[in-house]
Amino acid sequence: MNLFVYGTLRAFPLLRAVGGDYFRHAPAVLHGYRVTGVQGDVVPTIFADQDSKAEGLLLFDVTPAAMARFDLFEYAWDYRRQSVTVQADDGPQEAEVYLPPHSQESNGQDWSLAAWEVTHGAPTTVAAFEMFDRDPLPDAAGFRARWPMARSRAWAKARAEKRETPATLRSDHNRQRNQKVAQIWAPGPPVGSFFAMRSFTATHQRFDGTDSGELPREVFLGVDAALVLPYDPVTDRVLLVEQIRMGPLMLGEPNPWVLEPVAGIVDAGETPQEAARREAVEEAGLTDLKLEHIASFYPSPGSSTDYFYCYLGLATLPDTAVYSGGLATENEDLRLHPIPFERAMALAQSGEINAGPLLTMLYWLALHRARLRA
Repeated sequence: MNLFVYGTLRAFPLLRAVGGDYFRHAPAVLHGYRVTGVQGDVVPTIFADQDSKAEGLLLFDVTPAAMARFDLFEYAWDYRRQSVTVQADDGPQEAEVYLPPHSQESNGQDWSLAAWEVTHGAPTTVAAFEMFDRDPLPDAAGFRARWPMARSRAWAKARAEKRETPATLRSDHNRQRNQKVAQIWAPGPPVGSFFAMRSFTATHQRFDGTDSGELPREVFLGVDAALVLPYDPVTDRVLLVEQIRMGPLMLGEPNPWVLEPVAGIVDAGETPQEAARREAVEEAGLTDLKLEHIASFYPSPGSSTDYFYCYLGLATLPDTAVYSGGLATENEDLRLHPIPFERAMALAQSGEINAGPLLTMLYWLALHRARLRA
């Protein structure tokens, strides 16, 4: 069976991640269709337009197994296969093509593969490899449900690869990139629906120069998160978020309700600062924030890829003792406490505040409070 692809699957890394095989291919054109961007998204759509033509790739003799993978990737977004005739260099060819649902809206602008590859190609490919590494593969609904978190993890990986890594005390292996100082072998399939865990075997160079040998390990595949401690320097109050947390609940903590800063996942294509401002609106209704960077760090580097971007959010806090926040669509049940800074520090010292990031942010504020109030 032949398959005509006109959008992101024209990018060979993504094509390999989804299809899983090498495909004999050739340029082809589907007359009577136009490819444009999707309203509010970076992906393309295609629709009938008798005066236009859609350029793409014709994949020859796609195996049933590979076609099932393509179906999963496309059916998750309600695209469906349809038989068409495309024009290739050696003449007309019968092929299948995925057409979008009628509800999908075009933005009216021609879509550029080259522009998409620059901004979204690599993270999308990483996300696709994660999804198709799953064993067993999810159904279309499961794929769609897990895709946003896979994309967030992929964008976190992209940010990590560009991160500055100063080394004035610790070992500077950046200078040894041509040497295999640390590597991963035989990673297992990701396990989990919303979050994910992955097993693998690691080796690394020990401090004495010898090889560590094979180390079987498991790591929680977290995402980047943006955290904001709202602070009103005029009234000297901070805003704390109270909610039930599954970690303390699973561990058997007598009181699994936790006091934390405003926090949330950095979505795919979003900067940490954009995520911080969005979460401040969604969780606390704060629309006018001045962000000041506190720190960025791994909260649990021994077992998780989580990375936190922490900010102080200078704001005018509501003149109330307590109020509710969060999004019902995300099942958030939040109670928000605007309290004096001194009371927050007393809660930190008593142990009532037991979330590490909030403690870090409060002690940072203690160091900078005089400057901020001035």
